[in-house]
Parts: sequence; structure tokens; C-alpha cells
Amino acid sequence: MKHVVVDPVTRIEGHLRVEMQVDEASGKVTDSISSGTAWRGLELILHDRDPRDAWAYIQRICGVCTTAHALACVRAVEDALGIKIPKNGNYIRNIMAASLTVQDHIVHFYHLHALDWVSPVAALSANPEATANLQNAVLKTYKLPFSGPAGTVTEAFRKEVPRATPSYFKGIQDKVKAIVESGQLGIFSAQWWDHPDYNLLPPEVHLMAVAHYVEMLDKQRELVTPHVVFGGKNPHPHYVVGGMPCSISMDDGNSPINTARLDIVDRAVNLARTLVNEYYLPDLLAIGHIYVQKGMTDGGGLAKERVMAFGQFPLETTSTTQDGTFFKNLLIRSNGVVENFGQGVMKAKFTEITGDDLKNPEVFGEAVTHAWYEYEGKDGDAQPRHPWEGQTKAKYTGPKVGTPTDWKELNEKGKYSWLKTPLWHMKMCEVGPLAHYIIIYTKAKQGLLPDMTWAEKMMVDQIEAVSKVLGLAPEVWLPTMVGRTAARALDCQLNAEVEKFFFDKLIENIKSGDTQVASMDKWDPSTWPKRAVGVGLYEAPRGGLSHWITIENGKISNYQCVVPTTWNACPRDDKAGHGAYELAMMDTKVKIADKPLEIVKVIRSFDPCMACATHLFNEKGEKINVVTTDPYGGMHVDA
Repeated sequence: MKHVVVDPVTRIEGHLRVEMQVDEASGKVTDSISSGTAWRGLELILHDRDPRDAWAYIQRICGVCTTAHALACVRAVEDALGIKIPKNGNYIRNIMAASLTVQDHIVHFYHLHALDWVSPVAALSANPEATANLQNAVLKTYKLPFSGPAGTVTEAFRKEVPRATPSYFKGIQDKVKAIVESGQLGIFSAQWWDHPDYNLLPPEVHLMAVAHYVEMLDKQRELVTPHVVFGGKNPHPHYVVGGMPCSISMDDGNSPINTARLDIVDRAVNLARTLVNEYYLPDLLAIGHIYVQKGMTDGGGLAKERVMAFGQFPLETTSTTQDGTFFKNLLIRSNGVVENFGQGVMKAKFTEITGDDLKNPEVFGEAVTHAWYEYEGKDGDAQPRHPWEGQTKAKYTGPKVGTPTDWKELNEKGKYSWLKTPLWHMKMCEVGPLAHYIIIYTKAKQGLLPDMTWAEKMMVDQIEAVSKVLGLAPEVWLPTMVGRTAARALDCQLNAEVEKFFFDKLIENIKSGDTQVASMDKWDPSTWPKRAVGVGLYEAPRGGLSHWITIENGKISNYQCVVPTTWNACPRDDKAGHGAYELAMMDTKVKIADKPLEIVKVIRSFDPCMACATHLFNEKGEKINVVTTDPYGGMHVDA
């Protein structure tokens, strides 16, 4: 038995460390630990601040999923104060949210996850002419048919179709060859290119994907220009409680929103659609198809047992979330939990999440039994706390082996993470695009969505189209590492259509004469109640995000964020068991212990990222070597 440590696996809100016990004979992971190694604590900064300013502070949690926390925050404040935002404000927020998801997913796949699948070294042996032919075949085979919203065909824009010529791929290959032969791999360093998983794909697939990796380095920047137009900048665009801060005047050249600037947004929206349809989704499905054909259907873990989502994209605005109208008004009504999807879609159990559930401490809570926090009060750490009653008080106990600043082994029986453990009915849940899709598909097949929106129908069509391509039932391929990665690509395609849908609604509403973007009726604190609580929900690129606020006498008295990675990367619970990361690792086999590509691949399928350092120990806990992967210094081994 080997004790394997990957540290750090960097993620959007800090750094992640994972430990696991690997059976040397079978490669099976028999136990695992997921530890958040950075204390966020940003909630404490908000205490006693003006709730109208909270969005500007709280979105500094993360610059990768920029805008996500700001949107959840303003929704929480608006829920607490009963503020209904104008139509244009809602449409603009939805456009910005969808554009974030598209850009985030594309960057994740190509620049954070792709090199776990494809190798620039293997691309050197590819035939450029065969690669060009392959790309044409991939576009023909893996462009999925789907039914998007009506009336969004915009043929006037030039489509960014991948170049499929031998000379193009030869040029990319020569560039990569020069990097490899220089001995300084730069962006392609810090990887185990001789790992057998890279041999699953032919050289031409490697070259095609590496070429698109390079293409997306430039193109991804244009995808978030809606943030710049509507929010003033990216990252961290501006919001305002009550709507958006960008005034609309179609004829005023100095107005933040006019005809010229809306044209910029339109071009970004259409670029998103072509990049996902011509590059991202075909590339991902071509690679994933080969993996499932080779029997690589592991890494599902908790996804087989339980997934959760809050739903996404309010069609029209509502004043509160807690009364349940927010859920009823969604374009994608995935608010709920599906259990046992791995047993088959008709055997799965769906449970709706309602407005009353959000207020019920028996439904939602956070435990700290294995987290470096403590709860004050008579129950102490013994019972989870509802986020409105949550506390963020650190209690760092250090590792089981090592020093407080030099960890050797964490204490799985005690506290071992700076992440709390979110629970739904005292159970663990996986969140993310995979959960989003499993829930909608289950509801549709069980007759729980009699009047599907165009987006919900599109999601079902996508799943069935992929199932046809792979030759597998959804319950076989979806709750896997490949399925989790594929669901992100499907979600990207969906969000590209959502962008266009709400952009068209915005234009139509402006043409009707409505240019209001914000409601200031309750801007003055004198109009607020002495005490109010609110919750802001948002289906972020990594899954269900919730912000919970308590306002007293015009100031924030408590603030808690329960983020997607908290759900997925949380430490275990003595009653609920392991979280999503830990179970995914335990559902993964490792071929070579000192080159644990499978480990980082399954962890990154949730969308944490960056380089990692791996330490290995024998069954007695003695260090046998250290494998360090550094994105700047390359890979080296200390025996």
C-alpha cells in the first residue's frame, strides 16, 4: 500500500491537497483525503459593512470565475430587501453569466485539462495531412444536432471554423518541435508525457488538440467582452443592487450602452457559438469516445449516488428567492437532488429544492467536524449549522505527521481542511454541469417536466445525441470522469445559445422603448427593515453557488458563502461519508504510482487546476521519493 500525496492541486478559491492510499497490486485507491489548504475568510471582511457594497468585496474571492460571486451577492441582498430588478437588468445579468460559463469552460478544457489527455510530445509524430483529414471527419461526426431557441440565426457573422490544411498543422507541429528540442518546454512542462494513457489516442488527435490549444489562447479573451461592455471591465465587472449600472441610450455615442457597443456584444455572442460548436465540443467528444471505447468509465464516485443543483437563468425577475417564485421562473429548472442515477434513469429519485427548504436547517447546513473551524454554543462542532447561523472561526490543529508549515500526512480522523462540509438532509452531494444535466434528464424522462423550455429540451437532446455516438446509456457514461468533462462541454454549448437568447430579448425590449436597467426604489437604507435575511443562488460554471446574508440596522451582521468547490472538495463527514473529490479518487485506478496522471485528471474534471507536487510513501509511512511538477522549473525527482 502506498500513501500518495498531490500538493498543491490549485483551484479557483485557493489550493487543494489530496492524499490517498493506493493498492500497489491493483492500482485501486482504497482511501482518500481532500484538503483545502488556504483559508478564505472573506466573509469576515463583510461584517458591519454596507450590503450595497458587498458584491465588490465578495467577488474578489476569485478572478477565474469572475462575476459569479458578485451576482450571487446582489441576488442575496435583493432577496433580503425584496427588490425586483427591471427586465433589462435581468437580461444583461443572464448574458454576462452565460458568457462567463462559455469562456470558463473553454479555458478549463484547453488550458487546464487538455494536457491530461493529449501530449505535445506525441503530436510530433503525427502526419499533418492525416491530421487535416481527421479534423474534417471529427467535425462531421461530432457536431451534435440540437434544438436551440427560435429566431437566433445570424449568418451575417463570419464563423471561426478550424483550419484543416496540412500546412496549418505542419506549422503548429514545427513550433512545438522547436520548443521540445530546446529542452525548455515552457507551457508544456511539468507533465508525465510517457504515461501509458497518452497512448490511448493516435498522434493526429494529439496534434489537432494541441493546435486548438494554441488557437484558444487568443480567442478566449473575446468571449467575455460582454462583461466589459455591461460591467465596465473583466475581471470583476461592476454590478449594482437593484440591477445593472450601465445606462442605455441607443443614439448617444457617449452612453455606456448604445448601438455600437451592442454590436460588440453580438459579435462576442456569436463567436461563443462557433467556438463551442466547431472546436470545443467536437474535440472533447472525439477524445472521450476513444476513452469509453477503451473501457475508461471510472471516476464517477458520488455522481452515481447523489447530485444537486439550484437551477439557472430567471426568465423574468422576482422580488424574492425564499418564497419559491425564483425556482418557478427559471429557464432551466434543475433545482433539486437526484439520487442513484447510476442505477438507471428510471430508478433514480428526484427531490425538489423549494424556497422553504432554503430556510430549513434540517435541509441545508455546514459541518466542521473535519474542518479547521469551530462552532461556539452548546452543541459546538457536533451539529451542522444553517448558513444564516454559520460561523467562520478558525481552529487550526495541524497535520498528523509533520509540522504546522511542513505537512507530511493529514489526520483523517480529525480536522484536515480549511473547507467546511455542506450537507443536504445530512447527505453529501456533487454539484456542477454534470449534476445540472443528470437532474434535467431524470426529470424529463420521469415525466416531471411536462412543459419543457427550449433549454431543457436542448439538454435532453444533447444527452441522447452523445449516447447515440458513444453507444452507451446515459447512466453508464454520464456519472464518470469522461462524462463529467463532457457535461461541461454540453453546458458550454447550451450557455452559448442562452447568451443569444437573452441578447435577443434585450434588443427586443429596448426596441419597445424600455431602457431601464436598475430599480432604485429601495436604495435608501431608511426603506429597509431593521433585520432581514436573504439568499442568492447562481448555477456557476463549477456548480451550485449560494450566498447567505443577514442584515441588521442597515449593516451586514453575518455572511456565508457555500461555493461549488466547497460541496465537491469538502472533507468527509462521520455520518455522511466522503465528499465528491474523495469518492471520485476512490473510483479511480492508478497505473503508475509515481506518475499519478489519473489522479490529477479526475480531480481536474471538477475544474480545479494548475501544477502539482506529488509525494509518495511506502506502507510504513516512510518517504521513498518526491515527484515535483513545477510549471516554470519543469519536472524533477528527488530520491
